[in-house]
Amino acid sequence: MNRIYFDNAATTSIDPEVVSAMMPFLTEKFGNPSSIYSYGRENRLAVEASRKSIASILNAHPSEIFFTSGGTESNNTAICGAVRDLGCTRIISSRIEHHAVSHTVEHYHKQGLAKAEYVPVLPNGHLDIDALEKMLESSSEKTLVSLMHANNEIGVMLDIKRVGELCKKHNAYFHSDTVQTVGHFPIDLKETHVHFITAAAHKFHGPKGIGMLYINRDVQIQPFLFGGGQERNMRAGTENIYGIVGLAKALELATERYENDRRSIIALKEYMRESLSAHMPGVTFNGDSGEQGLYTVLSVNFPSSEKTEMMLFNLDINHICASSGSACSSGADAGSHVLQEIPSAKGMQTIRFSFSRHNTKEEVDQLIEVLKQIL
Repeated sequence: MNRIYFDNAATTSIDPEVVSAMMPFLTEKFGNPSSIYSYGRENRLAVEASRKSIASILNAHPSEIFFTSGGTESNNTAICGAVRDLGCTRIISSRIEHHAVSHTVEHYHKQGLAKAEYVPVLPNGHLDIDALEKMLESSSEKTLVSLMHANNEIGVMLDIKRVGELCKKHNAYFHSDTVQTVGHFPIDLKETHVHFITAAAHKFHGPKGIGMLYINRDVQIQPFLFGGGQERNMRAGTENIYGIVGLAKALELATERYENDRRSIIALKEYMRESLSAHMPGVTFNGDSGEQGLYTVLSVNFPSSEKTEMMLFNLDINHICASSGSACSSGADAGSHVLQEIPSAKGMQTIRFSFSRHNTKEEVDQLIEVLKQIL
């Protein structure tokens, strides 16, 4: 039996076209882009061409795009810069952020450098934006708002433009973890009031170990990593050339294929939802399946029992990959901090299925048959 992969929110398979674009920089084009001779210059050109391509897709200026090791470093850099360099003494975030954000916010709170406040989570998993507005109105303290564009576990999406306008109105800085949406949704940074967004190539069929941080030109922060003048003195360390080229190529392909991929994935997600409802008594779903939901994620609640407690293990035995929550913390024993905020998930066994263009209805049918056997 072939492996069935329904954990694309954790990571995606690398596209063969991306591999092809990267290969020359893994073999003969091995120069250091900081070197002045031809081997270095051709790599420098590749880095800057990639930067321009990404900036064009996001409708940003190339000078606003910085390459990092991934979403975690990008999020840390943005939050650190806001506290250390922009003078933010208050951070408004939420209890359902990715740990790359929530643990960073907690760190600065515990250090006494920035007070952490949290936007209430509504029963459906969305954030209470009216409450956010009141929080912003309540103080003139210099504030960073750090809220993710789409939740990686339950797929709820933030109205990023509305939040941006609130931040603009109240002179707050705005950072959004967009790791789950860059490559999956069109993002226009000229039309969105945001100071920092983040991306990781491996979420949209690019390589692991490479990411991007957008820093609005109106913002000036210091490096998070010191030691060299790379990335215009913003990120020290020899550039990951093949990763950067792979990131740009993956984003180009994702943008070209967006409409077709979105339609097919939405249809597949709905097919799985209907199939589970028809064959699995008591199943419920978290998040939003409509326009306010991340179309690549389906969070499913199964009534708890001895059989459902071993469900992920039994799916794995049957060569089906899924997740109980964030794969980034899959080795931890603690339950999901996101699901703890969702009333509908209490007393249930929750499995996250997440999709890519490679998934099929036949795979869903096989999943249903395996679940019937397990339960």
